[in-house]
Amino acid sequence: MGSQEPKLSEQLRAAIKESAVSRYRIAEATGISQSTLSLFCAGKRGLSMTAIDRLVDFLGWKVTSPKRAKTGGKHGKRDQ
Repeated sequence: MGSQEPKLSEQLRAAIKESAVSRYRIAEATGISQSTLSLFCAGKRGLSMTAIDRLVDFLGWKVTSPKRAKTGGKHGKRDQ
């Protein structure tokens, strides 16, 4: 399948770590508790979709899905 892009959770962890803003300020600005954010950054828990939405908004990200090449058929290669 080739090289894969990092998962969204990995990208969020990296963005938080590399941010000039402290985790305390991120927690304050997003309404995500410090403990939840700390556990997420340590890879010990995930985040709810609401928390992800808040982080994405805070970071100023725009999440889009890549355009996929059509492979033919109603369900792609599974039709063959």
